[in-house]
Amino acid sequence: MSTEAKCSKPACDKFTAINELAKRRGFFWPSFEIYGGSGGFVTYGPLGTRLKQNVEAKLRELFVKKIGIYEMESSVIAPGKVFEASGHVDHFKEPMVECQNCHTRFRADHLLEEKGISSAEAEKMTLDEVKVEIERHGVVCPDCGGKFGEPQRYLTMFQTTIGPYSGSVGYGRPEAAQNIFVEFNRLFTAARERLPFGCIQIGHALRNEISPRQGLIRLREFTIADLEFFFDPEEPCCNLLGEVDNEVLPILLCETRLKECEDTTDLTVREALDQKIIRSEWQAFFMAMAKRLLVELGVPASKQRFIEKLTWEKAHYSSQSFDQEVLVNRWGWVEVSGHAYRTDYDLSCHMKASGVDMTVYKEYATPVEKEELTVKPIMAKLGPVYKGDAGKVAAMLAKVPAQEVADAMQKQGSYMAGNYQVFPEQVDISKQKTIVRGTRFIPHVVEPSFGSDRLFYVTLEYAYGVKDDRVVLSFPRSIAPIQVGVYPLMGKDGLDTKAKEVQRLLACEGFMAEYDETGSIGRRYARADEAGVQLGITIDYDTLNDGTVTIRDRDSWQQIRIAIKDLPEQLHKYFEGKLNFEQLGSIIKT
Repeated sequence: MSTEAKCSKPACDKFTAINELAKRRGFFWPSFEIYGGSGGFVTYGPLGTRLKQNVEAKLRELFVKKIGIYEMESSVIAPGKVFEASGHVDHFKEPMVECQNCHTRFRADHLLEEKGISSAEAEKMTLDEVKVEIERHGVVCPDCGGKFGEPQRYLTMFQTTIGPYSGSVGYGRPEAAQNIFVEFNRLFTAARERLPFGCIQIGHALRNEISPRQGLIRLREFTIADLEFFFDPEEPCCNLLGEVDNEVLPILLCETRLKECEDTTDLTVREALDQKIIRSEWQAFFMAMAKRLLVELGVPASKQRFIEKLTWEKAHYSSQSFDQEVLVNRWGWVEVSGHAYRTDYDLSCHMKASGVDMTVYKEYATPVEKEELTVKPIMAKLGPVYKGDAGKVAAMLAKVPAQEVADAMQKQGSYMAGNYQVFPEQVDISKQKTIVRGTRFIPHVVEPSFGSDRLFYVTLEYAYGVKDDRVVLSFPRSIAPIQVGVYPLMGKDGLDTKAKEVQRLLACEGFMAEYDETGSIGRRYARADEAGVQLGITIDYDTLNDGTVTIRDRDSWQQIRIAIKDLPEQLHKYFEGKLNFEQLGSIIKT
């Protein structure tokens, strides 16, 4: 058996085994290794890049193709005012402690979690409480055993300057959502000015993590998929809810968490909405779709759950949040997606900070007659008093609610428009009947947000298995980084030439097909299994006589015989899920 196909540490935990395999076979490895590396940065190799692209293609297939969500792409660096308006500059801070001996810095809440304090408790602690708990539990530096100094808050956004001006502050985006919000007006136009609509952005984000120590689970540069779905809060019904009404969501409720219990409550989407556990139909819909996405990536429903965020755990922009978590070997339950009801928080913040109108107009089905109080400046009276400033006074009055002016006139006998005193005889205050044909409002938003690198990792872990001392990566067929391996039985007698012809045929048909003639056929099968190659096609001497080939299945190791001329059509049906392996051709009995 090939040495590269064996699990080098059968007794090691899966996380270690996967990381060793990932480095050796080119899935991923720590970046900048020749310079000693830098924590929180990872490089995806040839196999990893393909797998990651396939995982992200699943996101696009589910949301962009099937649901009709728009997609956009924008810059990773944004002006500081964007994140000042959104609240990230004030809120994107984590508790940090520094070792007084080696001066290594760590996230204090993570150190406390390792001592048995729940993440919920650690997240709500003040810095003084963090200090007390570190001393009480005797927490010391994991690297050198030194004592920690005073805890402090640390901004986990990368800060830079845009251009040569030190005053032009910029930040690396910690999420892709704000790009969508600041471009809302353009996107609303692209959506033909109709609600509801959604937009997804899949791209790099940056978080200057204090002490990333969990491989792909916590990175400083990572890929995020943020989907912002905009809707009218007065028309919140989800027209796609019927597709997921009976989908069961295992939810770890707040009230259960506060009892320090891990028992989930299984609720259908409809039950969760009827019981008001999930407040938005659209949020419930996207949670159900997120569950289905993970199943398609190979994670069983029984290994997934949604955890309801406690009040102090929620992001500053969220009125209700759930994290989708997956059970992994080393770290236990880890978040792979977050689901937040952001209301109109973000659009309101950017509208206020920028001065740009981000409301949308909704026409009423039936016009409404309203009686409104109006204040009209009498320019013939204002002009002689304020001369050239009369127009300025009139403009100031136009921006003030009419009722405010009327109340001031009644109580004080005049109204102060800035530094200008306006008297009753200088304005006409009256009630007028108007026909209101519509209204303007700020849309509400629900957000499913996926960590692409985390989806990649859980896909890899759930695909990882060992069969007869051989590592096998059993990816779902739709995301296998290499769909087909093509192997000549021998690298001579024309078998290699024929194998290359078959490989080119399949590549031209759109399959990810790899040619391999190195080593024995057994070694090539073993290499393919640990790379997750779905099917292996072997060209042998019978191929030269009758034009048939052997296809080997990665997971069952079964083999079938099929004519080369039938390969493209049959393989297309197989990878589309229309045929099982046994239906591809004639089973070879062993």
